[in-house]
Amino acid sequence: MNGSTQIPYLLRAARGEVLDRPPVWMMRQAGRYMKAYRDLRDKYPSFRERSEIPEVAIEVSLQPWKAFQPDGVILFSDIVTPLPGIGIDMDIAEGKGPIIHQPIRTQAQVDQMCAFEPEESMPFVRQILQALRSEVGNQSAVLGFVGAPWTLAAYAVEGKGSKTYSVIKSMAFSEPAILHNLLGKLADAIAIYVRYQIDSGAQVVQMFDSWAGQLSPQDYETFALPYQQRVFKQVKETHPDTPLILLVSGSAGVLERMPKSGVDIVSLDWTVDMAEARTRIGWDVKVQGNMDPGVLFGSQEFIRDRILDTIRKAGNKGHIFNLGHGVLPGTPEDNVRFFFETAKQADQLLAVHA
Repeated sequence: MNGSTQIPYLLRAARGEVLDRPPVWMMRQAGRYMKAYRDLRDKYPSFRERSEIPEVAIEVSLQPWKAFQPDGVILFSDIVTPLPGIGIDMDIAEGKGPIIHQPIRTQAQVDQMCAFEPEESMPFVRQILQALRSEVGNQSAVLGFVGAPWTLAAYAVEGKGSKTYSVIKSMAFSEPAILHNLLGKLADAIAIYVRYQIDSGAQVVQMFDSWAGQLSPQDYETFALPYQQRVFKQVKETHPDTPLILLVSGSAGVLERMPKSGVDIVSLDWTVDMAEARTRIGWDVKVQGNMDPGVLFGSQEFIRDRILDTIRKAGNKGHIFNLGHGVLPGTPEDNVRFFFETAKQADQLLAVHA
């Protein structure tokens, strides 16, 4: 075994190496579609228990790795997990998502936010990531993840998930100074959190700007992009060699703007064709994605054809294969297994189906 084969495939793709197949992992690969996870959920009904008790979160994080051997193992957590550490109390309701008990609506509340000390407020993240690195070794890459400033602000201001984002947009368009102050504080805290995850063992970190696709392109450039840049700039100053991934859900309208964040890898959802995305952002930009999670409810022949189509269009350099968003509850486990097996055999299958 030569030296390069001991480097996880995902890191090799992130470095821009030409590979015989893309590395493959799956967003939300630990979760409700797996029987092993549902059994554990019965024992630990609170999401915060499952994600904040180290031994439980480690077990959940490793469930898909032991079952399917993906090329990436991601920290089992939630994007709102760091909020209590900056003075924003929250809970995560089963099936409903984050609940912010006192939504941020005033400058006084922004001023009351405290400095973020992750080792004090969430040392379990370090314990989980260290254990994952120890368990996985160099067979797969360990990924950390964080929420982006705009998306965390949306939760903090709305108080919960939203379909209209009218509360935060009202703040953005009528009291922008308050929102910019909030976004700046969040960006600085998130940068600290990314560094903390890297120092704890994360080899790659993905930022989820799940709600930034709800912004018009001009508002994306005002309220999302500058704060993505602020996070990535701070992280790159201290950890220049750690690959960073950016996901924006519904990103087709802002695709060309995403590389301006300073990120290393742009994660594509399924609303844009892979070949078109490669052309639009340039082949020098590394990409992740972008199969529709709903495809995993199809026949295995259909799944295989979609996988090969995506991988063929992405090319053999600078692509991490993934879904365009998280795997859906109710997805057949056998189809998830087939997804990983097929992606790992992509070079042989593409040769046959050429």
